Amino acid sequence: MPKPNAASPSSTDLTLTRWFPVGWQDHELLDSGDGSRLERFGDLVLIRPEPKAIWDRGMTESEWRRLAAAQFVPTGRTKGHWEPYQSVPDSWEIRYPISSDQNLHFSLEFTRFKHVGVFPEQAANWQWIADRLKPGKRMLNLFAYTGGASLAARSTGADVTHVDAIKQVVTWTRINMELSGMEGIRWCVEDALRFVERELKRGNQYDMLVMDPPSWGLGPKGEKWKLEEKLGQLIRSAAQIVAPGGSVVMNTYSGLSPSSLENFWRAALPDARIEAGELCLHSGTGQVLPTGSLVRVLRP
Repeated sequence: MPKPNAASPSSTDLTLTRWFPVGWQDHELLDSGDGSRLERFGDLVLIRPEPKAIWDRGMTESEWRRLAAAQFVPTGRTKGHWEPYQSVPDSWEIRYPISSDQNLHFSLEFTRFKHVGVFPEQAANWQWIADRLKPGKRMLNLFAYTGGASLAARSTGADVTHVDAIKQVVTWTRINMELSGMEGIRWCVEDALRFVERELKRGNQYDMLVMDPPSWGLGPKGEKWKLEEKLGQLIRSAAQIVAPGGSVVMNTYSGLSPSSLENFWRAALPDARIEAGELCLHSGTGQVLPTGSLVRVLRP
């Protein structure tokens, strides 16, 4: 199956746009199915839960076990532990080529939440970001995690503000920035909604907003975030700090549909051009794994 270009979305039917990352050498989705995914991060092949993969595996369970270095075993709704099948490092590094002369570097490690520090499908967004920014443009990354979008933006010379409520995650992004040979990202450990509303009061605007709001979470001062309660307020406020001619990249892994995200943004920016769809990964055995809902907004 040919892989669509990351910067040129492929309409696979009348209603759904799907974006796939291109360019990865250090990541590969080998197979998926039966509620799990088998993927390679650098030299390590891992098995992780994947609720969306409800189809049959393309490979046998014994093949998965033969290839895997470790498997995540859930012990609750959101947490668990890693079970190694061979000797594995505490941390390791992978790279993504954002351009012919610049790699984004990511330090990975095993977490209690099945993640390892990067969402590889986001490379489709990183490339879109890098293609649209240039030196002097201002980019704001909210719910920014380990900073793939921040690094992609900074690689263009743009001024980047990185906001996340978890101090350890911001520290993790600093490591990725240094590994990537970059500097100059502005760090903010803060509740994303509170930060946006303060920027709105100050009259600050950005040429690009990137945001990946979770279903729930806590800010550094105990601020409660619930997507279904706060999303509308966030989008209404965020829309007002997008500069004329600016853009928004917003995705979520919460299960909220692309159409729902689109409806919010059409109400907030009626004249904007909006693309809505899914971030996806191709597997080596032929499946398409949908990972999250995505909208891209272009303000006139």
